[in-house]
Amino acid sequence: MKDVVIVGGGIAGLSAAWRLRHLDTLVLESDQRVGGRIRSEKRGRYFLNWGGHVYAGGDSATSWLLDNTGVDAVPVPGSLSGLHMNGKLLLKGRVETYPFRIPMPLSARIGMLTTGAKVFTKVGKYARIVGRRKGESEAERQQRVYDFMNDISFKEFIGDIPADAQSLFEPTVTRSAGDIDQISAGAGVGYFSLVWNIGAGLSNSIVNGPSTLTETISAALGDRVQLGAAVSEVVHKKDSVVVRYQQDGHEFEVEARTAVLATPAPVTHRIAPDLDADVRDALSKIQYGPYVSAAFLTDETSRRPWDDAYGIATPKRSFNVVLNMSNIQHGYSRERHPGSSLMTFSPGTLARNLMDLDDDGIRTTYLEDLDQVLPGVASDVTESHVWRLPLGAPYCFPGRGRLQPVLTRRTGRILLAGDYMGSLYTETAIQSGLNAATDVRALIATHRQTARTALITAS
Repeated sequence: MKDVVIVGGGIAGLSAAWRLRHLDTLVLESDQRVGGRIRSEKRGRYFLNWGGHVYAGGDSATSWLLDNTGVDAVPVPGSLSGLHMNGKLLLKGRVETYPFRIPMPLSARIGMLTTGAKVFTKVGKYARIVGRRKGESEAERQQRVYDFMNDISFKEFIGDIPADAQSLFEPTVTRSAGDIDQISAGAGVGYFSLVWNIGAGLSNSIVNGPSTLTETISAALGDRVQLGAAVSEVVHKKDSVVVRYQQDGHEFEVEARTAVLATPAPVTHRIAPDLDADVRDALSKIQYGPYVSAAFLTDETSRRPWDDAYGIATPKRSFNVVLNMSNIQHGYSRERHPGSSLMTFSPGTLARNLMDLDDDGIRTTYLEDLDQVLPGVASDVTESHVWRLPLGAPYCFPGRGRLQPVLTRRTGRILLAGDYMGSLYTETAIQSGLNAATDVRALIATHRQTARTALITAS
């Protein structure tokens, strides 16, 4: 009997597996690679990237995992927040000044300023709410964040404003793959807190690409990670858990003392039929939005104006942000080497508008818009790849906070993990995986103590 079976080889499952690597552990991943929505590939001195790209530093679960696995991360150099809109590219200066510098009708500028002031006031309150408080648990902190302005959508909060003004808000608010009328007001304000408080949130990048972390963990676990293993059912027995899965056309069944389900909420709901009814109901209510991303490699030989920029918001385009994944190489090198690596990201409605196109159609659409944002870049592109995820990312919707106590309650020997368990992206995924691992350790320690006591009593 295994100590633990972990279903899902994304960063949540791998984080749990890393903490439990000294136990008899099995990781089952349905895909042919680990990492889930973390996906990057090396290309010489650069890397192509399609998923997670910036990570928490400081006193975070992400930092702990990076340090513990020996994977290097560095602060993103230069500007994290550029903007291109209405033909104007802004790469420097305070983000709050951008509305004054973008050409737009007077009515839109007034709407932007009045609404921006309203959002700014709430960002200050959010910063106080999200801060750690002495003696509280991470679960208590997360609940407080979820409860902040969780009764209305961000669209209801800002009201009806001119189109150009709303367009300026959308790239920041929709980053989690929900639209502004789907995301809670508090979550939207939280995204602006990340943008306006650079260095206080997600501002570190993994050297050589994010997949360095997931692949390092997988390599350390060796054959305890099984790819192409599609789990169909996870059920409780009296003192164990049974996991049924298919691999290479064959049916398998493995028994373990515990299981960690590090799968998206709809998958967890489907494969775990005997979870408590209220847990299953909460899982069924988690909302996901789609996204499409693309990675581009270029071969220019001279410096570009955007070399020092990392993220450029792009309202009114087919993607809502351009990410300069080569910013680290350019920023930390004394010499400007040839080439760059760029990523585009389309969440929510932008993704739905692209889903019916084939990859060539998406690529053509992206390159036309890229050339408008970064003039001349399309002719430098030597390699490009599109990635589409209909089940993209979970977002915080009005009422989401009420589900949290149910989702974080231990449910027998089956533990839950994943980025849907909180509001902090990869940080939530890693933290929930580590929390599940802690619960597994406790359950196994109790099991072993009970077994020893029974043996002593019997003798």
